[in-house]
Amino acid sequence: MTPLVHRLTPRTLRGRLSLVALTTAALIMTLLTVVFNLAITRHLRAQADAELRNRAEAVATTVDTGGPRARVRESVNDQLLDTNVWIFADGRLLERPSATPSPAGRLSAVAGDMAGTRRERCTTVAGSVRLCSLPMPGAHAATIVTALSLGPYRSSADALLTASLGLDAVMLVCTYVLTRLSVGRALRPVQSMTDQAAQWGAVGSEERFGAAHHPVELARLGGSLDVLLDRIRSVLRHERQLTGELSHELRTPLTRMVVELDWWRARPRSEAETWTTHQRLAEAARTMRGICDALLEDARERALDGTSVPGTTDVLPVLTRMLADLGPTGEVRSTLHAEESAVYVAAPPALLERILSPLLANAVRYARACMTVSARRTADGVRVDVTDDGPGVPEHFVGDLFTPGRRADREDGHDGAGLGLPLARRLARSVGGEVSFDSGYTCGARFTIDLPAR
Repeated sequence: MTPLVHRLTPRTLRGRLSLVALTTAALIMTLLTVVFNLAITRHLRAQADAELRNRAEAVATTVDTGGPRARVRESVNDQLLDTNVWIFADGRLLERPSATPSPAGRLSAVAGDMAGTRRERCTTVAGSVRLCSLPMPGAHAATIVTALSLGPYRSSADALLTASLGLDAVMLVCTYVLTRLSVGRALRPVQSMTDQAAQWGAVGSEERFGAAHHPVELARLGGSLDVLLDRIRSVLRHERQLTGELSHELRTPLTRMVVELDWWRARPRSEAETWTTHQRLAEAARTMRGICDALLEDARERALDGTSVPGTTDVLPVLTRMLADLGPTGEVRSTLHAEESAVYVAAPPALLERILSPLLANAVRYARACMTVSARRTADGVRVDVTDDGPGVPEHFVGDLFTPGRRADREDGHDGAGLGLPLARRLARSVGGEVSFDSGYTCGARFTIDLPAR
């Protein structure tokens, strides 16, 4: 039964709502039709009883109960005595109709019983004849019983029932048609929203549904969908950002691994050289794992509450190791200055490396002879300055320095995607810090990293 009902259920929302409206209207009309016809039946019965009482009262004018015996006088109402009227007095039948509706014997018996009760009442015999009794005042206990065929009244009731059923059918058809038209018109904005969504195509579209010119419910739906689209765009943007940052950060250790392997395969190596190569490959692999862990953890924390989980790290050992890992720098000399033996910041070690790495790599890349790194405490935390004596940042590019994917000169012979500095600033801000460019420094380039102290 369930599969059959499922197959018969309309597939469209308009069809289902129309079916619900039709079913509801059918139930309501059935109830109203039953109530209406019951009321009509009661009304017609009351009319028949009133007609019978009027006849009985008219016949009562022909009955004389003032003498020693009750008798029927001759009057202009004599024709009423032949129209289904029984007159009883002193326990005997004075008059009976010359012709009675079928069944005649049963009607006479019922009329006698009603006269014997000496009270006014009505009853239906055989479902088609109505009888009413009217006791007369006086000492002779006279009672008049009148009968009436219910055929004409039942015909009127049947005609009204047929008419009401026909009207119900017409109303149901009109209800279904009007409901489909109304629901279709009400759902037209939904179809319009569906067509808009199909035309937009990708979720990265800037188009939105908006709330203007829509009913309240659809306006709320459009607002919810707009919020959802914004979230999807944000997720996709973060995903693309994470992919680009991973690609950018993994490029250096991957390049180091390729160089080490090419160098090792260039000619036969001793066991010591092979062991050194393995150590460098392992270190590059650990660096790659650290990069992945740091960026993925940062992305996970930003997805949850927008901030990274702070840790505690001594800046100086990290700087020392990172400067050593930069490898041969040719004629560029790197120097580390620190006012204290230990400077702790509120950031995990892996995250701190990712903040420092783009700045150190750029300094080595663009410096002519020297690169200087200094770390010191400030009133607000810890400051790390990365300075080089290179050509500096072009004045026209300062405003786009931290814009992802932007480079001052893509033909400068240096490999890069323009993601390092934006990544460093974003990660610094995730722990409450900042990365900035010192535009007042004119002997090269100076970048400042401010991080909260621990």
